[in-house]
Amino acid sequence: MLENIKIIVQGIEKEVPVGTTLLQLSKEFAQKFRFPILLARVNNSYKELSYPINNEATIEFLDLKTRIGNRTHIAGLTFLLLVAVKELYGPKANIIVQHSLDKGIYIETTFPISETLVKSIAKKMVHLVEQDLAITKVSIERVAAIRYFESIGDIAKANIMKYNTNTHITLYRIGSYYNYFYQYMPTSTEMLRDFKLTYLNDQGFILQFPTVYGDNQIKEYVHHPHMFQVFQECRDWAKLMKVETVADLNRVVSSNKIDDLIRIDETLQSNRLLNVAKQIVSLKKDKKIVLLAGPSSSGKTTTTAKLCMYLRSFGLNPKMISMDDYFLDRGEGPKNKAGEDDFECFEAVDNELMGEQISKLLKGDTVLTPVYNFIFGKKEFVKEMKLEKNDILLIEGIHALNPQVLEKVPAKNKFKIYLSALTELNIDYQNRFATTDNRLLRRIIRDSRTRGYGVENTLKMWPNVRMGEEKYIFPYQDEADVTINTALIYELGVLKTYVEPLLYSVDEDSEYYEEAKRLLNLFRLILPIPSETIPSDSIIREFIGGSCFHD
Repeated sequence: MLENIKIIVQGIEKEVPVGTTLLQLSKEFAQKFRFPILLARVNNSYKELSYPINNEATIEFLDLKTRIGNRTHIAGLTFLLLVAVKELYGPKANIIVQHSLDKGIYIETTFPISETLVKSIAKKMVHLVEQDLAITKVSIERVAAIRYFESIGDIAKANIMKYNTNTHITLYRIGSYYNYFYQYMPTSTEMLRDFKLTYLNDQGFILQFPTVYGDNQIKEYVHHPHMFQVFQECRDWAKLMKVETVADLNRVVSSNKIDDLIRIDETLQSNRLLNVAKQIVSLKKDKKIVLLAGPSSSGKTTTTAKLCMYLRSFGLNPKMISMDDYFLDRGEGPKNKAGEDDFECFEAVDNELMGEQISKLLKGDTVLTPVYNFIFGKKEFVKEMKLEKNDILLIEGIHALNPQVLEKVPAKNKFKIYLSALTELNIDYQNRFATTDNRLLRRIIRDSRTRGYGVENTLKMWPNVRMGEEKYIFPYQDEADVTINTALIYELGVLKTYVEPLLYSVDEDSEYYEEAKRLLNLFRLILPIPSETIPSDSIIREFIGGSCFHD
């Protein structure tokens, strides 16, 4: 007779036989969840539902409304999509997961598609969901895994496996199809019913799914052509450099050619910004104000400083204003749920005062502009400013692209720039390195180096930072005249060197341990890159140190 063990599930004490799986247990609680249960936190560790319970434990079930559950859902959908494509169009047909786009992911195929074909793929996916096929975890020898991926033509995955030092590799199987993923997986296709495919062009479509940023619903897809074009240009350049995946970057590092790639990438970054400066100069008769916005750790400080340098080289004299200096005095602005001053929302800015002062500056008046004293929580009017003939005003802030900012200033007088670190490097064709993870890693390094914050502090703040970006920055990205990608194709290898020791500082009993472990796992197959040859004006220097603009 099996021995029973005591557990606590969703706050309820129970006794279950030793060896009961999380999947078996989850069926008792499924009705309490809006979406299928995908994963569980057992004590302080995430476990897939195939995990057997052999000891006393505290268990919390997770669906796609949690961030880790959402990642699990996306990984499962990607595998489901791949199987559907191969069953419909043959084993040589493949998908390439490219990048995020409007709460979804842009997917390309290795064959031309149409709107009708995309509907057929979606229909096949629904059929696979209805079949309730098992998604099974299997362990095979690394060499056998490499041979398998070579045999099915997935050279990118075979190549990345060569940098895995484990004797055995964990793969996932649906039917006769195997694949490798860097996220947790659901245990069945039936759990993957929440998705939508939206046709985009003859090369690709959008895979959509519920997210915490869309009220856990699948919203109607809104195309962002400017952002899409920037992503495509970056992908095309990566293809030209033959560095599309982590394995490609590793090859450059191991062949001792990384210094050349760093120099080429930095030259490209500088040329992009130089061209923006030339564009502003060509419009200087009308464009008196440059507005810059971007999410956290997108490199705004370095990009702004470098842009000022280029503008000066053309005879313009940039003058800086930070929107942060126009915060309402403490107690006058809106509050967040905790009852504290909410500095993230647009209403925290004295937009009326800023509009009045900018209008006066454009008329040639002298204005006493504020500097916000965060210690005393109020504006101090100590900065006298006047725009001379060759002066140009640069305004930086998270709300800078919001149409309500300087709405009384004619559009012809404003030039808007959106900055973001749009990572162009994939791990392989079905596993991408998320842009948000890239920015989070940058911020962990900078917070530790310049603010004395531990990793846990940064991880704790990050969800609120992300929510603020989704509400106040991303909706206005299409307002920009120019979008600048601040990601560097080589930077993951550099970030690894700096961030790995910091991530290892998170204790196993910390509530942020699993997130630190997830980030560490992303670096397992990336070779480290030394920073000695990175120039002092590089964006990456803003985070790792050694910048000529600030430190």
